Amino acid sequence: MHQHFMELALREARQALAENEVPVGAVIVHDEHVIAAAHNQREQLRDPTAHAEMIAITQAAESLRSWRLEQCTLYVTLEPCPMCAGAILQARLPRVVYGAADPKAGAVATLYQLLSDPRLNHHCEVTAGVLAASCGQLLTAFFQAQRRLGKK
Repeated sequence: MHQHFMELALREARQALAENEVPVGAVIVHDEHVIAAAHNQREQLRDPTAHAEMIAITQAAESLRSWRLEQCTLYVTLEPCPMCAGAILQARLPRVVYGAADPKAGAVATLYQLLSDPRLNHHCEVTAGVLAASCGQLLTAFFQAQRRLGKK
């Protein structure tokens, strides 16, 4: 089942790529139904907080009419950053499934372990590496193209 929902997140990431955004996608599932689907939109919205996870969390909260996403699972193609990990904790998401690790900003396992930090009042069950190769290849291709174009 994780692969199915990660494929949907990858679809969102491909949409981000088509919009010249960093190709990260996310979906949130409640009772085995997708209630939110989003991709990075920082460039389009000119908003540094417009990460896929942040947009999906907002959509899911609207769908459930509650900020508590206690019965949901977040699927995201890239390990969440500190900002997104903080939002995950605030939303009380119990489960996070991600694809590729993020060696530069990963806040779940790579650089920080915010979702399992015993000092915090909420913790998440984490499944890492689902379709990691596909998720990582999309990001690698994007950044290689950006370097060829001389962009940061």
